[in-house]
Amino acid sequence: MPLVKGGKIAADAFVHVADDADLPGDGALLVSAARFLEDPEALLGRAGKTGVIWPNNRDVDDLVPYLDRLAVVALVFPTFRDGRAYSQARLLRERHGFKGELRATGQVLRDQFVFMLRAGFDSFEVKKESDAEAFAATAKRYSVFYQPTGDGRITALHRRMQLRHSESAGP
Repeated sequence: MPLVKGGKIAADAFVHVADDADLPGDGALLVSAARFLEDPEALLGRAGKTGVIWPNNRDVDDLVPYLDRLAVVALVFPTFRDGRAYSQARLLRERHGFKGELRATGQVLRDQFVFMLRAGFDSFEVKKESDAEAFAATAKRYSVFYQPTGDGRITALHRRMQLRHSESAGP
């Protein structure tokens, strides 16, 4: 499955490990929430980065004690109509200060890409290579927004206020 990260098509450094599969000795891995919560310390203590696939029907507060040690949180969009992962993303970024990679997975659609970026997602698992190319192009297309959200970009209003302030300060 293609991965879009940083506005570009990227190689996925994380290996998806099934719940019943043996864990590799080292390297970056991505495990289910159920497997992670069975023994988070063992997973986080191994060599290599750890990520978790977090379903949208689980409370993100369960992840809070581990956020500073998780490299990736992959939030699941089971259908395009189910937007709970948007709320989870904003909570992780804004309330809990998660600085790692926030990945959208599942039904990640082209027309929702900008909204996902604004919610704080910075990587996206997509179904087709053509979607990955479209996502990469979309990330570059929009640079100014009116609403404040989880991606930390300055809004159009604040940008205008900064310009006025710098003009009124003068030389």
